[in-house]
Amino acid sequence: MNNLQKIFVERIVAPIVFLFLATSVLLAQAPMGYYDNAEGKSSYTLKTALHNIINSHTQLSYGDLWNAFEDTDLKSGTNKIWDMYSNCDFTYKTKQCGNYSNECDCYNREHSFPKSWFNDDPPMYTDLFHLYPTDGKVNGMRSNYPFGKVSNPTYTSGNGSKLGPCSGCDGYTKTVFEPIDEYKGDFARSYFYMVTCYQDKVKDWNCDMLNRTENQAFSEWAKNILIQWHRDDPVSEKEVNRNNAVYSWQGNRNPFIDYPELAEKIWGGDNTPFYPNGDPVSNSNEETEDHSEAYPFAEIYNISGVRLREVHSADVDITISALSHGVYIVRYINKTTGKSMQKKVVK
Repeated sequence: MNNLQKIFVERIVAPIVFLFLATSVLLAQAPMGYYDNAEGKSSYTLKTALHNIINSHTQLSYGDLWNAFEDTDLKSGTNKIWDMYSNCDFTYKTKQCGNYSNECDCYNREHSFPKSWFNDDPPMYTDLFHLYPTDGKVNGMRSNYPFGKVSNPTYTSGNGSKLGPCSGCDGYTKTVFEPIDEYKGDFARSYFYMVTCYQDKVKDWNCDMLNRTENQAFSEWAKNILIQWHRDDPVSEKEVNRNNAVYSWQGNRNPFIDYPELAEKIWGGDNTPFYPNGDPVSNSNEETEDHSEAYPFAEIYNISGVRLREVHSADVDITISALSHGVYIVRYINKTTGKSMQKKVVK
């Protein structure tokens, strides 16, 4: 390699490769390029592109789930099951149901998206992205009722999950199950995954939460509840770790954990295109669009994925001008709506 070639590699190629690697780490946990076929798409066209990315995956056996839970659903550093329906203290591979009469008797495999809705059909039946270990009693009480909001519960579990008539559900008043606030976003993103991964099958599923279309998929009342839960309960470290663990078992991912803004772009009214590696490069010395009203806050990262500071979005250019020359990732955020967008900025 001559000196000119070395300069090209060191000054041009290496920084570009590093930029893409760093951006991938910063904005998602997916392998580099995993979401490239969804780039530039929006709304239901984006949803279809995501379907094509995640639909093909390894189908597990029902027995595999007991073993998979060791990777996907143990509390960090413990041998305890992470149960989102109760406060019971289950040790992994003990107290697996059988029979139960009371809460904390045993735990089993909960289809958070009830299996009767899709007629127990594969591969949905064993898809880990909506299957969780939960207390047998609470699981039985939840039955196959939809998720919703409950004001006057007929049953309340030990951790506060509720069963009762749907309240404030845009006219829907049938019995629903409401998980506690800490996990509402988890379940919403599980549901976004299900109707995206299997969007070609939704028309044959039977549930009041669904409208049997490939596009919106959800009934209006259910869509409104799920998108609100998604906004109110952001992605947690638990979900990120679980997404990575399920990927190791099934070979696919939940896009709505990797990129929470996808839910807004499909169901939340954000019609801007999706760029998994950030929006096309802009130059901070040029005139840029003012995002301060739609996205009042901004986070500035270096290309190593280190967050440098949070600022008012109107101050982004001023802040970057005080930094050394380089490439930065700016994530614009609206904390009220949960919407966000990214740009790569070259100074």
